[in-house]
Amino acid sequence: MVEIGENMPKLRLADTELAQVSLPKAAKGKAAVIAFFPGAFTGVCTKEMCTFRDSIEKLNSLNASLYAISVDGPFANKAFKEKHSISFPILSDYKRKAVKKFGIEFKDFAGLKGYVAAKRAVFIANAQGVVRYKWVSDDPMVEPNYEEIQSALLNVA
Repeated sequence: MVEIGENMPKLRLADTELAQVSLPKAAKGKAAVIAFFPGAFTGVCTKEMCTFRDSIEKLNSLNASLYAISVDGPFANKAFKEKHSISFPILSDYKRKAVKKFGIEFKDFAGLKGYVAAKRAVFIANAQGVVRYKWVSDDPMVEPNYEEIQSALLNVA
């Protein structure tokens, strides 16, 4: 699993318009908040992404860019993004490369043998790409502490 103090793994994932986004490069000198979620159109994931949507101005004011990542395809992510008026990028990890690199594979998700989703997780990397905050849940029903994420951004260097 990626730990605090390590370099964030380099990622190249499709966004909802099928464009390739490279992280942490895409953050362009800002802190990168990477929020992994198990699946679009599920209750807790919807609540989490809408909470991030509603706090995006605060995150931006803290010199951070937010990227959400799920294993859903870019088409499902696009429908999810449009339905909930989400303004930040949602990236598709349909090949499960990012969940493997970060060490947050949720194997046999929802009792589906062989199905791998992302654990609900948040990583913050500073402008140099070094991970400064990590939160990972083994329980997909648990949301991150949003205030803690904002506080962590105050101390990202």
